[in-house]
Amino acid sequence: MERAAAFFGRDATSVAVDLVGAHLTVRGAGGRIVETEAYAPDDPASHSFRGPTARNGSMFGSPGCAYVYLSYGIHLCLNVVCAPGHAVLIRALEPTEGLAEMARRRGTEEVQRLCSGPGRIGQALGLSLADDGARFGTAGFLLRPGAPLEAGAILVGPRIGISRAAERPWRFGLRGSPCLSRRF
Repeated sequence: MERAAAFFGRDATSVAVDLVGAHLTVRGAGGRIVETEAYAPDDPASHSFRGPTARNGSMFGSPGCAYVYLSYGIHLCLNVVCAPGHAVLIRALEPTEGLAEMARRRGTEEVQRLCSGPGRIGQALGLSLADDGARFGTAGFLLRPGAPLEAGAILVGPRIGISRAAERPWRFGLRGSPCLSRRF
């Protein structure tokens, strides 16, 4: 538990880089994380920017928990909580486990489209708002390290899908992955 707290209890940009290549599963469905975005409390694009609310309370909770929220009233998005007010949005997975269930939930068998975007991940993993605050390592939420990546394997670029502070280079992806949400 102390190792997990030390890993997650850091700033979101550090954790976002280190999560690329890790393996994420939720109740038996998931895969390799190939794209992340970092959000911090001093970031005007972050849900934590104005402080704790009923919606973002998990962002100020224990490091290593899930922050699940509804985006645009239709997409459930999964974040990993880091230091208080810091979170990493999981933007894309390379699906490896529970493929049939993810395909059923998404209505497609095209592996590259199952989890290539935060809303697609939410749907493929069968997330609900009840998952907000779930601790990784319990309740079917698993996050384990991947194999070490080669130098230069991580792409860095501006965040996408936001209107404030989008230029910050806080989007990270696995070079060569066909499952990224968008090209860098």
